[in-house]
Amino acid sequence: MVNEFNHQRIDRTKFTDKKKDIKIHGHCYQKALSSQEYLQAMLSIPKNYHTSLIPSGCCGMAGSFGYEKEHYDVSQQIGELILFPAVKTAPLHTIIAASGTSCRHQIKDGTGKRAYHPVEILWEALNAN
Repeated sequence: MVNEFNHQRIDRTKFTDKKKDIKIHGHCYQKALSSQEYLQAMLSIPKNYHTSLIPSGCCGMAGSFGYEKEHYDVSQQIGELILFPAVKTAPLHTIIAASGTSCRHQIKDGTGKRAYHPVEILWEALNAN
C-alpha cells in the first residue's frame, strides 16, 4: 500500500482530514523479518494522522503462550514492561494499532483498551469522508 501511495496511485484526499493520534505496536514477526516503518507510513497516509511507535518488544502473548495457565503470569509481566504502560497512559483519544491478533487480545486483556488492526483504522479513515 505504501508503494502504491508513493507512486501516487492512492489519493490522500479520499481519506478523512480529521486529526488522529495513533500509537503502534508492531507484531514480533513483523519486527523480526521486516520493519515497522511500512506500517507507520501506511497509517500516516491520512494527512492529519500522527503516528508513533511504541518501543515495545513482544506483547507477551506469543500466539497462545500467554493463555496457557503455566505461562500466564510471565505473559502479563512481559506486557507490563513497556506495552501496557504505554497503552494505559495514552490519552483517551489516542488510537492503539496492533497488526497481530494475539497482540490485540493481550492489549485488551492487560489494559482494558481495544487495539485496532491497521486496516480497520484506514477503512474508517476512508469512510469518514
